[in-house]
Amino acid sequence: MINFIKYRKIYFIFSAFLVIGSLFCLASFGLKFGIDFTGGTVLEVQFVNNRPQVSEIKQSLSGLNLGEVIIQPSGEKGMLIRTGNLSQDMSQKIIQTLKKKWELDEKQFKSRTVGPSISRELREKTWVVTALALFAILLYITYAFRKLTYPVRSWQYALAAILALFHDVLIPTGVFSLLGKFYGVPFTIPIVTALLTVFGYSINDSVVVFDRIRENLLTTRGQTFEETVNKSLNQTLTRSFNTSFTTLLVLFAIFFFGGETLRYFSLTLIIGIGCGTYSSIFLASPILVTWLKKKRRI
Repeated sequence: MINFIKYRKIYFIFSAFLVIGSLFCLASFGLKFGIDFTGGTVLEVQFVNNRPQVSEIKQSLSGLNLGEVIIQPSGEKGMLIRTGNLSQDMSQKIIQTLKKKWELDEKQFKSRTVGPSISRELREKTWVVTALALFAILLYITYAFRKLTYPVRSWQYALAAILALFHDVLIPTGVFSLLGKFYGVPFTIPIVTALLTVFGYSINDSVVVFDRIRENLLTTRGQTFEETVNKSLNQTLTRSFNTSFTTLLVLFAIFFFGGETLRYFSLTLIIGIGCGTYSSIFLASPILVTWLKKKRRI
């Protein structure tokens, strides 16, 4: 049996390093918000003959250094090209670049400036909803583990799960702060969606381990809390590893073969699920043991 709890200080130091590093990146570099957050210019073009693939258009425009470009089919032969705010000259350069490879219906060309898909008001409401969700999680886990009053109270399980969740969401966000600063990777709606998925995955992982701790506390006698937690971690280790491993196999396949659109969505999930698996074993439960030991020293 592996003694996970013995080395909990090492886990805490490692996690603290990652969390502090992520906070530093966010404070220093911020996030490079994509078009969905900042708004930009939409060009609508119509092709006379067969419409090319999105990847072909992206390739043809790559030399213009447009930054983030979102390309979507429109109608039978149209294409919407969404970028950051463009000057009239740059819009014409895009048209001229496309005309070198494909025949366009110039009468159907349209250009307009659009606002962000996610408004400031919606972003502010998102923080409120997130806070309410965290409070709901706190209440739910406290209620679900209400029968456990000794040696650790039910609300402490909930708080440990939320600390692990903070760890799992903050680290991929910090990674995208670095990617935005040094590689120009935008923070987009698909990345936000992936972070919300990590949100649920992380809580689920922690609750599975806590549930096994609860079962062992109610059925096993003669063991210390530390021994019970360690036993529970060993019992859930294979399940946690297998679940995460099979999920990551799919995500790595999407990352390498799913194209540019899904690349950073899958990368967010890869980092977040990796962190979630780590925190459910090496962070959330050892936190409970540490709290108990500190309480008994007082």
